[in-house]
Amino acid sequence: MADKIKGKKIIFVVGGPGSGKGTQCEKMVAKYGYTHLSSGDLLRLEVASGSERGKNLQAIMQKGELVPLDTVLDMILDAMVAKADTSKGYLIDGYPREVKQGEEFEKKIGAPSLLLYVDASGPTMVKRLMKRGETSGRADDNEETIKKRLDLYYKATEPVIAFYEGRGIVRKVNSELPVDEVFAAVAKAVDGMK
Repeated sequence: MADKIKGKKIIFVVGGPGSGKGTQCEKMVAKYGYTHLSSGDLLRLEVASGSERGKNLQAIMQKGELVPLDTVLDMILDAMVAKADTSKGYLIDGYPREVKQGEEFEKKIGAPSLLLYVDASGPTMVKRLMKRGETSGRADDNEETIKKRLDLYYKATEPVIAFYEGRGIVRKVNSELPVDEVFAAVAKAVDGMK
């Protein structure tokens, strides 16, 4: 099954909530023909499908527990294989959240060619998420929850970035600039992949 995706580029896209990584992923899909996969979106879709796996996932998430790593990896791999015939590569959004996840991903699926770090300051991300909260209706778009999410994000992501910096595949882009300037930096990183 993993043979179908051999030779395709894999890009891990990390950035805090509100950093603009979703916007940059959309632009990469349009320019490069990559497939954008978010583990959170895949989990929500599976739950919404009402499948047996979806029901099990819903029960886990309702208890506030984390979905087992193997389950998340299986879902990502299934989604990658499903798009293998039409995709030029894969953007794995918001993943890995810890070094162990990256290591397991590589054992089961493959190594990333690039870790794209979409970076914005804490105050900028809070401001963007508060603005999104005005229209999104998302319960987690309030200041207290946002600050907790940012703290968790920084604690979890710093070791991941350090791990991949050791391999020389991290490219950091400043997402505080206008969207098109950010994308110019993103495109330079993607074009420079080995």
